[in-house]
Amino acid sequence: MTSPEVPSVPVDEVPAEFDTEPGSSAILLDVREDDEWQLGHAPGAVHMPMADVPARVDELDYDAEIYVVCRQGGRSIQVVRYLTHVGFDAFHVSGGMVAWQQSGRPLAGPGGGEAKIY
Repeated sequence: MTSPEVPSVPVDEVPAEFDTEPGSSAILLDVREDDEWQLGHAPGAVHMPMADVPARVDELDYDAEIYVVCRQGGRSIQVVRYLTHVGFDAFHVSGGMVAWQQSGRPLAGPGGGEAKIY
C-alpha cells in the first residue's frame, strides 16, 4: 500500500540497524497491535501501537529519521501523515512487515522462537 502524498521507502532502503537510544539517526517504529508485535518484529524496532502515538510522541527523537511500519501499510501511512504534520522526518515502509519478512530481513520471534508475520 502506498500514498502519493506520504514519503515512502521500500523495505530494502530501510537502514539495516537501529539505535533505540536518544540521539539515534534512525528509528524503526512498529505501530502494530501488541498481539501482532508478539508474533514477530524487526530487531531494534520501537513498538508503539498506532492509537498510542499521539500520547507518546514525545518519546520519539525529532532529530532521527523515523521509518514507520505496520503489517501491510495502512496504519503506517496514517502515522506518517501525523508525524510529518507535527514536525518529524518520517517515512512509510512500503509493504510493511509482510514485505520485511518476504525480503528476508531479520525477525525476532516470541521467546527467541520463530517469528510469524503472515
